[in-house]
Amino acid sequence: MAFTVATYNIQFGIGLDGAYDLERIVEAVKDADIIALQEVTRGFIRNEGRDMVAEIQALMPDRFAVHHMPADVDFGSAVEDGVAVNRRFQFGNMILSRWPILSARGHLLPRSMRTASLNLQRGALEALIATPSGPFRFYSVHLDHIDPQERLNQIAALKEIAFAVPHTGMAVTGLSEYGFPELPHAEDFVLLGDFNMEPDLAEYRDMLSETGPLVDVTATDSGWSWVDPDDRERVKRLDYGFATQGFADLVTKAHVDQSAEGSDHMPVWIHLGA
Repeated sequence: MAFTVATYNIQFGIGLDGAYDLERIVEAVKDADIIALQEVTRGFIRNEGRDMVAEIQALMPDRFAVHHMPADVDFGSAVEDGVAVNRRFQFGNMILSRWPILSARGHLLPRSMRTASLNLQRGALEALIATPSGPFRFYSVHLDHIDPQERLNQIAALKEIAFAVPHTGMAVTGLSEYGFPELPHAEDFVLLGDFNMEPDLAEYRDMLSETGPLVDVTATDSGWSWVDPDDRERVKRLDYGFATQGFADLVTKAHVDQSAEGSDHMPVWIHLGA
């Protein structure tokens, strides 16, 4: 059976016009069966502290959802009238699916100390989903936006995590002890998200290297996926889907929706099956 996957860096919900509007973001990807989102936040000053996880789930009540917030810091928590009020800035990834998410876990990616510019803890959210074409692992990924060496380190860690799953298991193994079936075996996977690299860089070559070979299943569409809001002529290709051959064999086409206005990134679509 055919199904579709979309990946979208939603930039805290802020679009090319500078306005926060989650409805137009959801509208752009609502028809995808599986959606990987990046730059999902809670308590961020850039969008007046919105809880984007709750808002996205409210806008897509028919979808199963998981999230992972690798960057999580206090932003003004206090005891008020004898009650601890928790105010935190959280930044991370989300996956939504038309089908139940059988297993999920968040992975932290390598980072180094950087104080001259923002260096958020980056992560990869893993979700096991039994699609009509079989069980696959889907990862929502966001790599560093400044340091090429940091991205190389993150790519090496990401590939090691994903390719080790057949040997290490996913979020849980041994479920039979409690009378539940084991999770389905899913050797094939796709890494989706904002990799903050262009195709002519060393990081891109490392992603496709023989050490854990992957296929850029979005290479069938060479269109840009990021635009500078202040200079619409300045565009880059930063968002991808990198998959194992078993997943790649099912891909029929890919495209970038360059009409979307909800973020400085564009949704990247992958079509599988007939």
